Formats: sequence, C-alpha cells, structure tokens
Amino acid sequence: MRRLLVIGALIASACGGNSADKVTLLTHDSFAVSDDVLATFTQETGISVEVLRAGDGGAMLNRAILTKDNPLADVIFGIDNSLLARALDQGILDTYEPVLLRDVPDELEAGTEGRAIPIDFGDVCINYDVGHLGEIGQARPESMDELLAPEFEGLLVVEDPSISSPGLAFLLATIDEYGEQGWQDYWRALVANDVRVSAGWEEAYYSAFSYHGGDRPLVVSYASSPPAEVIFAEEPLVTAPTGVLTDSCYRQVEYAAVLKGTNATEAARQFIDFMLGVEFQQDIPLNMFVFPANEQAAIPADFVKHTTLPSEPRLLDPDFVGANRDAWIAEWASIVLR
Repeated sequence: MRRLLVIGALIASACGGNSADKVTLLTHDSFAVSDDVLATFTQETGISVEVLRAGDGGAMLNRAILTKDNPLADVIFGIDNSLLARALDQGILDTYEPVLLRDVPDELEAGTEGRAIPIDFGDVCINYDVGHLGEIGQARPESMDELLAPEFEGLLVVEDPSISSPGLAFLLATIDEYGEQGWQDYWRALVANDVRVSAGWEEAYYSAFSYHGGDRPLVVSYASSPPAEVIFAEEPLVTAPTGVLTDSCYRQVEYAAVLKGTNATEAARQFIDFMLGVEFQQDIPLNMFVFPANEQAAIPADFVKHTTLPSEPRLLDPDFVGANRDAWIAEWASIVLR
C-alpha cells in the first residue's frame, strides 16, 4: 500500500556526533515523503535529514528503547496509539508542543502527555476483492460476525499482532467488539474457519490477497488501500477494485517525538514543526496513504473519492492497551499459533 522511498542511510551506532545542521529520523520501513519536500526543509533551515529505518513500528520502538541511553536518532516517527503507552512508560520521548497543534483535532492528541505529536491517522480494516467474490458468487461481508460463517471459510488472511501493527490493530478491533472475555472465542472460531496468519502486511496483501495473485479475497489492510489501487493502477480505473468492511475498522494514529538524549534538540523540534506544516502534511496521502493530522492540509480528490472512512471507528484507550497488550498477544498466540 505504501511506496517506500529511500531517502538516506545512516551508518552509525549513536548520534553523539550529531550537529545542529543535521537531524536523524528513526522511523518504520513504510515512511515515505517526496524528495522535494525534504529538500524544502533543508533549504529553509540549513538542516539536512537522514533517515534510519528500523522495520515495523514495533521493531522501531524496540530499537529506540534498547538504545535510549545513547539514542540513535533525534526524532522518532511511527509510534502509533497501540504502542504509545509503552513509549511513554519507557521515558524515551521529550516534551514538546508545537504551535501547529492548534490545527490538530483534540481526539488525535488523547493520551500523548505533551510528548507525542500526531502526524497522521488512518484505519485498519478488512479489505475485500470485489472481482474475486463476484467470481465465486459470494456477497461481501457486512460485519465481523459474518466472517465466522461457513461461506467465508478459508477466505481471510490476517497478520501476526506480535510483529505487525495492522495485525495488532485488528486484534484490538476484536477486543473492542467482543470484550476482554469474548474475543478469545471469536479467534477460536476464526481458526476453525481456516483463517491464515501472515507475518506482516506486505506478505498478506501482496502474496495471499487474491487481488494480487493469492487465494484469499479478504485481508486485513487499510481503509486507504482501495484508493491506492486506483491511483497506481496500470490501466485507468473508474471505481476501486477492492472495498472495506467498515464494521472492522480500528483507528490508528501515528506520532512523532523528540527523542530524549539528543544533542540536537532545536533541530529536532524544527523538523517536527515542518512535519506538522501544510507542505509535509499534504504530501502524506499519496505517499503513505493515510490522512494528515493537520486539518488545514488539502487532501487529493482521488484519495477522498475512493476512501471509505468509518463513521465510528473502533478505538481503545492507549493506557488500557498499554497495560494489557503483551498479555493479549500471548493469549492470541496460544489460541491461533498453537
């Protein structure tokens, strides 16, 4: 779904020698921004940006925690609301409140404690392959309950929540729907209905999902995956070839923050200001296929046209998730991976 853009490589073990004319960004593999946008930041400030990619969001956060006494970077981007409480508890984020937070909806700031700045948001949802379902004469699912029906046996692929952020978001969606004492039975029923588990999003979407040559017409992906299919289609498309089960959507918010211990605090703050500014924010939809947090940013018409946003996305309190996440994942593994 997201195009990877190689901006730079960091060959260093720490940012001890980092000067005020350079800022190092620790992020996940799906971070993408146009070259000219980063060039604008450098032209305006004299500060160059080096990007250190560290795998999925969870792997990125683990790396930041393990090196917190001698941080690898100045800014971190890609912590989401399912991982926020852990980042706050570990004390790796410095306090900063940009002026442009005035243009960010209050609900995106929930639980940040003034240490994490919302940059974008999106929804993790079940996606379906319209054409494949039509070929097998199967109507699209309308609810999470329907995924347990016999007619959907062997049709769904999900990601492992222990290593995949969309996988974790879908697990949280099931906990939101069925409660702390009911989600386990839901997953047992999914297992009985032959759910497949992939390690990560790319494997699930580009290998298992039928629209890209796999045999599963239902996949955990994003509400913004359908517009991506339209925008990057080799042949022009009038309508999206994939759709979204809005009943399953879980809201993800991604944050940036200044890492504690950086010796380039001011440069880090300037870069976060830039990330929250309109130019960077307007670059987000067609690169990372999520929505900008800044309400002043314009959103491309094709992105809006083909994106189905849930009217009431699922969302659990970050502190509640932080207190229970590891236990939930362990219990999930005992049910699904046994």
